[in-house]
Amino acid sequence: MITTAQPPLLRPRALTPGDLVVIASLSGPLHAEYVPGLERAVTVLEGLGFRVRLAPLLEAGRHHWWSAARPEEIAAELNGFLRDPEVRAIVAHDGGHGVLGYLDLIDVEVVVADSKPILGYSDISLLHLVLHARTGLVGFHADLATPGLGDAWQAAPAARKAELERFYSALLTGTEPIGALPGGPPWECWRPGRAEGPLIGGVLNRVVLAQATRYALPLERFDGAVLFWEEMGGHASHVWSYLQVLRHSGILDRIAGMVVGVPREIGGLDSSPTLPELVLDVLGDWDIPVLGNVEFGHAGPNLPMPVGIRAALDARGLSLSLLEPAVRPPRSS
Repeated sequence: MITTAQPPLLRPRALTPGDLVVIASLSGPLHAEYVPGLERAVTVLEGLGFRVRLAPLLEAGRHHWWSAARPEEIAAELNGFLRDPEVRAIVAHDGGHGVLGYLDLIDVEVVVADSKPILGYSDISLLHLVLHARTGLVGFHADLATPGLGDAWQAAPAARKAELERFYSALLTGTEPIGALPGGPPWECWRPGRAEGPLIGGVLNRVVLAQATRYALPLERFDGAVLFWEEMGGHASHVWSYLQVLRHSGILDRIAGMVVGVPREIGGLDSSPTLPELVLDVLGDWDIPVLGNVEFGHAGPNLPMPVGIRAALDARGLSLSLLEPAVRPPRSS
């Protein structure tokens, strides 16, 4: 019998200069053409003051079907990093289709005993949501190493890259609330209003998949939450259907607000319905604020969205602020 008891919020320990960060294949493999991007990601992390190690499974050409390795191999490597006291953070190399295979193999006891930041989005959304459900861990829905730090960050204007570097550093090393996320021109108010609540979300299809497992977040965890989601690929009808699943499951009538990421490669949004029309159609009479086109997920350099941390949303004011620190003081303090 799976209990729905809610574990307390578990903030990972803050990083300090010189800490070891591991880049790991938590889902998809490393293709040879992406090695330069991985090398640039290492440079970014070193520039933030950390030591960097590449996981053994992060080897160009190594794969099992569409994943970096068999599920039990990925889980064994991940558990090794979770148990290693020298490793202070884990950054996913890329997303893909692999996390579902090892959700039941993660050593959740060591997650609680020595919590560490885990960074990534896309398929890594599943990891964040399940670990949050099982342990209360704050997951960092943030940039992946290779397509994010090593690619999207490099294409960003210098000022934006510097802004993200400062923000990520403060989020991972500071123990004070960050405050307002650095917004951008794409942000849009799709329905005005204000809300405060814990951030819960990820890639929309992975949120739906997570809720279909025995490790689903209890519905009570969505009470007053700010649901954030983004989607890549597929068709507008898929997005509509996923949102309808959340409606039928009782999630949408519990949340206090919604933040939607910039869509990418979604067919059927060229004219009608637009994404705002689609979202508001599903929400119907639920009068919750909706902030759209926020830069997290697949659309470019990511604003980090720490799962479980309270946020303040002002859709009309185009503002989203983190009200709590995402990490707790390091052990040495």
